[in-house]
Amino acid sequence: MEFALWTPLVGPLVLAVLSLALGSSPARRFLGLASSVVVLASGVLLVTAVMNDQVPTAGGGMLRADALSAYMLTVVGAVGLISTWGGLKTAADSRGQSAGIFEALISLFLAAMSLAVLADSIGLMWAAIEATTITTAFLVGHHRTRSSLEAAWKYVILGSVGVAIALLGIVLIYAASRETETPTLSWLLLSQADLPLDPALITAGGALAVLGFATKSGLAPMHSWLPDAHSQAPAPVSGLMSGVLLAVALYAILRIQTITNLVIGPDFLRTMLSIGGLLSLAIAASLLIRQVDYKRMLAYSSIEHMGLMALGVAIGPAALPAVLLYMLGHGLIKATLFVISGRILHIEGTPVIANVRALLARRPGLAVPWLVAMAALVGFPPFSIFFSEVGIIMAGWAEGMGLVVMIALFLLLVIFAGLTRLTMGMVLGSPAPVAEVASATGSIPSGSTQSITTIRTGSGDETLLVRDFSTHGPILPIILALAVTASVAFIAHPIGDLLERAVAVLGGTN
Repeated sequence: MEFALWTPLVGPLVLAVLSLALGSSPARRFLGLASSVVVLASGVLLVTAVMNDQVPTAGGGMLRADALSAYMLTVVGAVGLISTWGGLKTAADSRGQSAGIFEALISLFLAAMSLAVLADSIGLMWAAIEATTITTAFLVGHHRTRSSLEAAWKYVILGSVGVAIALLGIVLIYAASRETETPTLSWLLLSQADLPLDPALITAGGALAVLGFATKSGLAPMHSWLPDAHSQAPAPVSGLMSGVLLAVALYAILRIQTITNLVIGPDFLRTMLSIGGLLSLAIAASLLIRQVDYKRMLAYSSIEHMGLMALGVAIGPAALPAVLLYMLGHGLIKATLFVISGRILHIEGTPVIANVRALLARRPGLAVPWLVAMAALVGFPPFSIFFSEVGIIMAGWAEGMGLVVMIALFLLLVIFAGLTRLTMGMVLGSPAPVAEVASATGSIPSGSTQSITTIRTGSGDETLLVRDFSTHGPILPIILALAVTASVAFIAHPIGDLLERAVAVLGGTN
């Protein structure tokens, strides 16, 4: 099974080179999708191995797949599949040098995230997360508009500061291990309970590493890069960043937390993550109420969900199965919503919520999946986000964090109201009377976003509203994502068993 550790790294790299080498061939538009399939297939193979009590290793132990790594690799592949499949370019759009670079960067991005979750060394994990900063910076600025370039530079600066802080923390953790016979950055060795690590260095190193990785996961107050980057990036990139890059950074926090908890106990990072989680929820609640851009609305929603996941990590083992399920559900739903938002932006020509009205009446092919996915995002059952949120809240109450849970619940209600109001404003209502205006003026009003057609009658031309049932892109990935999130919480085997094994890994039992 060693090959399954190499394929999610080597496969996307080969496909990235192929994307640059294919010239103007429209076939290269499928290479990002192919990279996602390779990563997902590797994740499934590794999940099968760990469920059979195997722990595959490669590269002299540098690569290792325990239950948590295998699960996260599967999440990376699944979210990548929805983002790249749902955001497939047309054959015409896939021509040109920039299109080849785009597909190559998508493949490199997937390879970097795969390396981050498969690396046993926390130093190599850090390097892989830094590599995601490099690749996504170019992807965020892909449109080369002033806004997208500003967002890319902001992301590079803040992301680099975050990973630099995390690097300092990892250096301190390594310094703490020098008190042992074998100084190491191996997570497997550092997570052993009997290792005599220096508590002061572990405290400082753990705090800095968590703070740095929290920047990459979009937690407040280090979140300010996220709304700009996610709103300016192409839709598939936004889906990957929101759906899985943030989760990979939180995965790094989980690995660091395991090391620190064994040395100094859970209280220190519990306080730190609780503050970050509540602050993220508060910022998301305050800004979603007055949001005017639907892509930025989704970005602030990501800050909310990462804040609640951070609270789950702070609560500890009782909440971790819900947190891991949350990563999958949120990733699939957010990838779906960003894909649909890209289609809405393309067909409506505006990201402004106030300018997108009566979608359900005008474009039901886009409005229906948007509504269903938004229902999943705000936590309606049977979607897995509902069960994840309930699991975190119940675990927090049981662990004596009732005040934190009550504050989080209040903020979640505010966010629910804000997202519901904005969504209903986009999809409900009656279309503007284009036909009457056109009849009076002889032309369609500038900026009209209605689906219209002109027919010739005996008394002259008449402009009528026509309902647009097209999904303006592949519908199957959207259906798959919604179906998985609606059913995954009810699958005890193998999903439930895999989550239990992943939590056991973080407890140091595997």
